[in-house]
Amino acid sequence: MNLSVAIQMDPIETINIDADSTFVLALEAARRGHRLFHYLPQHLSLRAGKLSAWARPLKVQREHGNHAILGEAEQLDLSSVDIVLMRQDPPFDLAYITATHLLEHIHPRTLVVNDPFHVRNAPEKLLVTHFPEVMPPTLISADRRQITEFRAEHGEIILKPLFGNGGAGVFHITPSDDNLNALLEVFTQLYREPLMVQRYLPEVRRGDKRIILIDGEPAGAVNRVPMVGEARSNLHVGGRAEKATLTARDRAICAAIGPTLKERGLLFVGIDVIGDYLTEINVTSPTGLQEINRFDGVCLESVIWDAIEAKRAQLPKASPAASTSLGTRSL
Repeated sequence: MNLSVAIQMDPIETINIDADSTFVLALEAARRGHRLFHYLPQHLSLRAGKLSAWARPLKVQREHGNHAILGEAEQLDLSSVDIVLMRQDPPFDLAYITATHLLEHIHPRTLVVNDPFHVRNAPEKLLVTHFPEVMPPTLISADRRQITEFRAEHGEIILKPLFGNGGAGVFHITPSDDNLNALLEVFTQLYREPLMVQRYLPEVRRGDKRIILIDGEPAGAVNRVPMVGEARSNLHVGGRAEKATLTARDRAICAAIGPTLKERGLLFVGIDVIGDYLTEINVTSPTGLQEINRFDGVCLESVIWDAIEAKRAQLPKASPAASTSLGTRSL
């Protein structure tokens, strides 16, 4: 099966090829003989019902400083390609939401991974609230009285912006911390949305486990351990990756959410588990493939492509003009 694949992502020239999950997805696609294109979300255009993007033919190789070879830009009719990988990083803002609306014009005849409708309706800190039985005590609110009462009940809490990402704006508040009101004032000035407030889980000191689910099934995990003095375990803020295995509780969490993810067309998902609790469901641009591959000696991107190809095989074929362009230019 030779497919045409357009990858919607941030500039590929600046990625870390030793950590980036989109890079290994592209490598695996190329290994299978698929034709690749790369474009930025801001290069999407909808005109007379036709969705196009200024895209560049792409070749990838695991060579530092020369990992992406980009051809001349062309205005690519996205209805003519087989697959679009929506892999730009959050924030999950109006630009991100707009991109999901635009991609709905071609999905599912052109298979968009993940399904843009359900990406839009599955913000990672809100989708998780549909599974309260596996979550820690959680409050979504902008009401200062509710937040104060929640803190009084649980003592140590975590404050998060509802649409933040990468650990940005996450605060650990202890019972004796007198900065809560000041922080709420700052959050009110920065955001119009409610906050997510959760009971602090001391198990995070032993790690925040990222579990990859592929078409609703758990496929692997990596533990991310925060630095000393840091409540956040995100790797880009200094967290340390460690080998992890799936516990019985992890599998129970995956069993609770997996059917919903599969039903919604959320094929590649990363969930975060601290101790016995699910804290987030990441559907926009999940990461962790390369770390899990190295620790477990696996190739998760191959499993993902098996699932993508199986889904694509069930759909009508896109127009044969995988090279269909509406013109070329330099970007």
